Formats: sequence, structure tokens, C-alpha cells
Amino acid sequence: MAKVFQANEIKNVAMLGGSGSGKTTLMESMLFECGVIKRRGSIEAQSTVCDYFPVEKEYGYSVFSTVCNLEFGGKKLNIIDCAGSDDFCGGTVTALHVVDTAAIVLTCNGGVEVGTQNNFRLAEKAKKPIVFVVNKCDHENANFDRTIETLKDNFGNKVCLVQYPVNAGAGFNAVIDVLKGKMLVWKAEGGAPELKDIPAEEAGKVEELLSALHEMAAEADEALMEKFFEEGTLSEEDTIRGLKVVFAEAGVYPVLCACGAKDMGVRRLMEFLGDMAPAVADAPKPQTVDGKEVTADAKAPASMFIFKTSVEPHIGEVNYFRVMQGTIHNGDDLENIDRGSKERISQLYSVAGSIRVPVDEVAAGDIAATVKLKDTRTGNTLNAKGCENQYAPIQYPQPRYRRAIKPVTESDAEKLAALLTRMHEEDPTWIIEQSKELRQMIVSGQGEFHLRTLKWRLENNDKMMVNYEEPRIPYRETITKAARADYRHKKQSGGAGQFGEVHLIVEPYEDGQPVKDTYKFGNQEYKISVKDQQEINLEWGGKLIIINSIVGGAIDARFIPAIVKGIMDRMEQGPLTGSYARDVRVIIYDGKMHPVDSNEISFRLAGRNAFAQAFKEANPKVLEPVYDLEVFVPSEIMGDVMSDINGRRGMVMGMETEKSFTRLKAQVPLKELASYSTTLSSLTGGRATFTMQFNSYQLVPADVQEKLLAAYAASQTEEE
Repeated sequence: MAKVFQANEIKNVAMLGGSGSGKTTLMESMLFECGVIKRRGSIEAQSTVCDYFPVEKEYGYSVFSTVCNLEFGGKKLNIIDCAGSDDFCGGTVTALHVVDTAAIVLTCNGGVEVGTQNNFRLAEKAKKPIVFVVNKCDHENANFDRTIETLKDNFGNKVCLVQYPVNAGAGFNAVIDVLKGKMLVWKAEGGAPELKDIPAEEAGKVEELLSALHEMAAEADEALMEKFFEEGTLSEEDTIRGLKVVFAEAGVYPVLCACGAKDMGVRRLMEFLGDMAPAVADAPKPQTVDGKEVTADAKAPASMFIFKTSVEPHIGEVNYFRVMQGTIHNGDDLENIDRGSKERISQLYSVAGSIRVPVDEVAAGDIAATVKLKDTRTGNTLNAKGCENQYAPIQYPQPRYRRAIKPVTESDAEKLAALLTRMHEEDPTWIIEQSKELRQMIVSGQGEFHLRTLKWRLENNDKMMVNYEEPRIPYRETITKAARADYRHKKQSGGAGQFGEVHLIVEPYEDGQPVKDTYKFGNQEYKISVKDQQEINLEWGGKLIIINSIVGGAIDARFIPAIVKGIMDRMEQGPLTGSYARDVRVIIYDGKMHPVDSNEISFRLAGRNAFAQAFKEANPKVLEPVYDLEVFVPSEIMGDVMSDINGRRGMVMGMETEKSFTRLKAQVPLKELASYSTTLSSLTGGRATFTMQFNSYQLVPADVQEKLLAAYAASQTEEE
């Protein structure tokens, strides 16, 4: 029977790092050292435990975050291996939500890259302590000193060496462990190192680095500080105790060395995480949506948070969870507090990538998986009777790349929608929208590679052939001056007829803008007296203001809602491009009705046509969505990025320098951002990243409006 680990024995860690940093290979060695696998697989042979999905084998990249439950040195290490590409940052955000420590892997030959920066920012935002792992110390171009220099340049003096390689490069096989005061030497096959005394020529450097560790450890509490001042040094035990406190508060970023491919430094890394990473019992307590702190008490009523859902080969839907409190057992009946449904836990698994081992129970703080839940989604909370905890859903970054998607066979549209909904469950950063306005199904994600992966899975796993195309832009229409129109709807064809006449004024609207007493068109003045005002917040943004200025009962009040419906008909299809209209004030000031023939349909048609005529006379303009764009780019190539933004009708709003990177802020029309992620990657060799968020609607330039009007006119002709 598997051991049930308690909250003081469990360390939850996210393994982060940019593309090519070697996390998956490093994890393979960890699994091997813990006895989970008998031999280490490789990415080239498509045999790693973490990259087991068909799409990952095809690309040779991690696509999904992978949970690995490891036991080492009497501790439970739950390590979530996250994909390196920024396109799959959703998995990183998910992992950081449920772990207590971040291990950021970088290479000894590449140093700090944009992926390192991105992961650091995400970990810092999540308020997780960070340890750096310098991997690939055996690379022929390894330069450890330069790597440390870039770490300190970017992340400051909190960067502190616990280890450094003696012979980084092709012959790498030894590191100096400052904390242990020993040199670790590996045989060619890696594994357990031989501990040797530190060579005399390294003694001075070790003493200097050890002193820095002692100083940081001494800051943990007054007793250690006193001891350090009195004795000038600290024992390894005291140093670990002090560093543990400082590390948990993100006061130090320890640096360790490894060569994952050769299984060197792997045992020491796991030992260090077991010693240094905060156990669940010592980490900040998670909170419920109402702000209540939840203690990882194994004896409390059970409560678990579903952080990941995956549809896996030969199994089906697998739900990954963290036990927030209590203990989960096989056969437990739980309530899904988000959906109001009941669930039975049929089987619990300890997982290591594609390997799943059945277990009988999982205690507070631990991470595991279950299957065959009927009505549970990512972000849901499951509770035992007597527990009412509910945890906030994970907040994901805004999408950065959009495409319209449609099946090659039109009759498959409904099936495609169901498949995309399922895929959103697996990766919530795939956003699916059936746009009534654009008459397209829009899929959004973090980049071109992200959406290419979605397409590959649809076509190869589900045999659903699809096409991508550039999505239409949700333009808006508005007016720029006041105009007046009237329209009489009259129809007589035996029996009761139809009659309705509406006179109205339209003008542009801004919040707080007063209604004038008098409007003048030509040589005629129109006096306005506000009888009633209606403010409609349009579901597509902006407002429609209706002013009833009817005097003398020219139109009965019961017909006003019909007139408003007619106006809304035209607001939903502007005359210029057929786009939604917004920010218009309509003053209904006169009209006529017939005692017998007037009815709602008559006034709806009269209102619609009067509004359409006035709108066309009010110098209508097309508005386009403009987005705030924030680009994080190495400073030496910022000029190329800025030139590209200017070429996209963008306006640079400001720049901030962060060490060797520049944060560039701009406003760019959505139309010009359709393939921006691809262009930016090409311009910068994948070294830049960006975020985008809707800002506002702004008038398009005259030449752009002319093209849009011509295109719309041509499309209308084709439809006829």
C-alpha cells in the first residue's frame, strides 16, 4: 500500500523554462532516479514520460503541462513540468496556481532569454519563491560565468550560487557545492556523485560564496544573525534553516547546476528542493472566494480543486486536482459546488506523466488525478458533506492570435463546435466564440503555434479537417453631426391598413452631453422639450439614447417602444458596412397616427426608415477596434519592432527599460494585428513576447473607410 504523505512532507513545484532549456529531459532523469522508470527516454526517440501526447511526439515540443509525483529522501515532490513555448503559457499559469515553488531552468550556453524573463514574471506575479537551475552544463558553448552575469543583470543581487561547475563544457562532470562544502564528481553514466574535498585552488571562491549564503541565511531571524556575528560563520544545518525562511519570502534566488541529459546534478536538485522548498504546511494558505484561509488539515472535511482536465490516449477524460483540505478516498461522494451536481470518486491515481498508479487515498496538500467524473470542469471545487469551500477560477492571459475556423465539410459544424468546447476544457487559453456579428466561429489563442497545435489535434486525433482564415473585424458605425429625417409608412390593401409617421433628429452622443433646446436644419428651427429619456447600453458597446419630445399627442406613448425597436433594427446593421452602430442620440419630436390603421408594425417600420435616412445624412463614419499592445523585446532589436508597429498604423505610447530588455507600449488597430505574433517572432528570432488588450473604438482613416465601403458594396452586389 502506497504511503499517504502529509502536508509537512509534500513539496509542490512548477518546473519552468523557455523552449530548449531541457526541462523534459531533466524530468526524465528525475523519474529515473526515483525509480519511477527503469530507463530514461529521449525526445528524439519520442519515448519520454512527460511528452506522451501524439502532438508532442510530432513536434518534439512539450504542449501540455505534465504532473509528476515523485518520492525522494522521505519527501513527496509533486513537480509540474510546463511547456517551454510562450504560446502554451496557460499551463504555466495553471501550475503556478497550485504549487508553492517555481524552479526556472535555463541553459549554460544561452543564459537569460525571453522565456526565462516570461517565466520569472509569471512566478513573481504568483508570489512564488524561485530557484534557478542552470542546465546543459556539458554544452560545447557553455559559459557559466556569463550565465550568472545575465541572471544578476536581470534579477539583481538576490541571485545566489549554491553550486558552480568546475569544468563547464564538453567534458563537464563536476560541480562545487558551496552549501555542502564538497566537490561532486560524476562518472560518465551520471547518477549518484562521488563527494570529494574542494580543491585548494577553489577554496577562496567557495569561502566568498559561502559567506554570501551565510549573510542571507542570517537575515532569517535574530538568533541566526547573532550567531553569525559572533562566530563569523554558520553550520550547514543553520544555513539551510535560515535560507529556507528567506527563500520562502522570495528574498534569495538560489542557483544550482545540472546536466539532465547525462543525469548529473539531478539527485542534488531533488535533495535541495526537499530541504529548501516550502512544504504545503509552511506555505501561504490558499483562500476561498470569500477570503477564508484554508489550512491543509488532513482531518478536516475534504475539499479539492480541479486545476486541469485532459483527454488522454486510451483513457478518456482525466481530472487533475489538489486536495485543499481533508483526505480524498476511493468511493467518496462529493458535491461540485460550482455546478450543483454530485460526483463519486471511482478511482484515484498517483501520476508521473503517462504513468498512473492507483492509490486508495490522497491527503491535504497533495496532487493527484481521477477519472470518470460526469459533470466537473477545470476550475471547479468538489467538497465533502459539511464543507462549503469554493475556490476562485484561474485567471488566464488575454489571447493574442485569432483565426476564423470552419470544417472542410459544412455539415460537420456542430461536431466541430463540440470538439472545440472539449479542447477549451483541456487548455482554457484556447478561446472559442460563435460570433453572430461576424457570422464566423472564432478561435483565439496565445500565438500561431498554439492554434496550429489545435488544428493538428483536430485533424489527426479527431479526423476533423478544418480551415483557418483571417477573421472579419468587428467594425462599428457612428455619426459625426446632427441630422433630421421623417418617414411615413402607409399601406392600404383591403380591410385594416397600416399607417405610421415618425419625425426624428439624430446626433452623436457622448456621456454627459446635454440635449439642446433648439436644433436648426436649413432655415427651420425645431424646439425640443424632453418628456422622457431612455438610455440603452448596447450589448456590442456604446449607447443609444432615446429622447421622447412628442407634444400634443401626435404619437401615442404606446407606439414609442415600436419606434425604438425599428431604430434598433438599423443600429444592428449600419448603412456603411452593415456593422453595429453605437453612440447615437435620437430625438423623436413629431409624427402622425391614424385612429384605425396605426399599429406597432407601422411605427416600427416608420422608425426604422426615418432613422436610416437621418443616419446617412449625419456624416456617418466607421470605427475600428484599437488594442493596447505591450511588447517585451531585447533592447538591441527594439528599433526593428518599433518600425514594424509604425507600419501597422500603430502609435507608440511609451517605453520602459528593464535591464537588457525594453517594454514598448503602443496602440494598434486590430486589423493590423492579425498575424503579429508570427511577424514578431520572425523579426526577433523568437526573443520577444507581447500582450494585447482591447482599448477603444476609434475612427478609421478616410482611405481605409473608402476601401471598407467599396468592399461592403461589392459583397452586397454578390449576394443579390
